[in-house]
Amino acid sequence: MKKIFAYSTVFLLAACSTVSLTGRKRLPLLPAGQMQSMSYSQYDQVMKDSPKSSNAQWTKWVKDCGNKIRLAVEQDKNRRNEAKDLEGYAWEFNLLEEANTVNAWCMPGGKVAFYTGIMPICADEKGVAVVMGHEIAHAIARHGAERMSQGLAQQAGGVALGLAIKDKPEQTQALFMGAYGVASQYGALLPFSRLHESEADRMGLIYMAMAGYDPREAPKFWERMAAKSGGNAPMEFLSTHPSHSTRIANLNKWMPEALGYYNPNK
Repeated sequence: MKKIFAYSTVFLLAACSTVSLTGRKRLPLLPAGQMQSMSYSQYDQVMKDSPKSSNAQWTKWVKDCGNKIRLAVEQDKNRRNEAKDLEGYAWEFNLLEEANTVNAWCMPGGKVAFYTGIMPICADEKGVAVVMGHEIAHAIARHGAERMSQGLAQQAGGVALGLAIKDKPEQTQALFMGAYGVASQYGALLPFSRLHESEADRMGLIYMAMAGYDPREAPKFWERMAAKSGGNAPMEFLSTHPSHSTRIANLNKWMPEALGYYNPNK
C-alpha cells in the first residue's frame, strides 16, 4: 500500500504541469532528477556498446544542428521564465554507426543519438534539424517519462521509480530504454501515443525555426520517409506514428505558427 501511495503521490504532484508551446496539461510524471540520473548512466552504456560513425560530414551535421537547437530551446525557456526545466541538463549529440537502424532519440537531460540509417533520409543538415527538433521536443515535453510512468504502473506493479530501480533493476532499465525509443535490442519499445507524436512534431517545427532552419523542410523530410518506408514493416522511428499524410497535413497546418519564429539569419 505504501508503494502504491508513493507512486500515486508523484502522479498528483505533477498533474498541474503544462507543456511549453502547446499548453497541454501534462500527465503525471516521474521525478526529473531521477530520470536524468538514469539517463546519464544508460546513455554512457549505449555509447560504450555502439561504435560512433566515421562519417565526418554527417557527424558535423548532427553536432552543429544539435547545438543550434539546444541554444534555441535554452533561449526560449529563459524567455518563458522556465529555465528551471533544464536544470541538470548535460547536452550531448552523437551519431552511431548502424546503417540498418532508421532511428534517433533524446533521453532526459539532452542526451541525443542518431543512427546512420536515418541520415540518407535527412539528406542534409536541414533534414537533421527536422528529426533533432522532434526528438528534443519529446524530451522537453517529458513524453518518455509519461510513457515510463505508465509502464511502471502496468509492468512493475505501480512502484515508485526509486524502488523499481532497487528491486527490479533489469526490468526498470528495459522500461526506460523502451520509453525513449532506443534501438529494440535494449528492450521492448513503448510506443509514443499519437498525441505525443503530434505534439513533438509541432514543438519540433518551432524549435528548428527558432534555430534558423526553414520549417518548410519538415514536410519534405516526411515525404522522403514515406518513400523509404513504403510497404515494409515499421521502423523504430515510425512506431505508432500518425500516417505520413496526416503528419504532413498537420505540419502544413502549423507552418504559419512556426514561420513566425523563423529567422533565416541565425
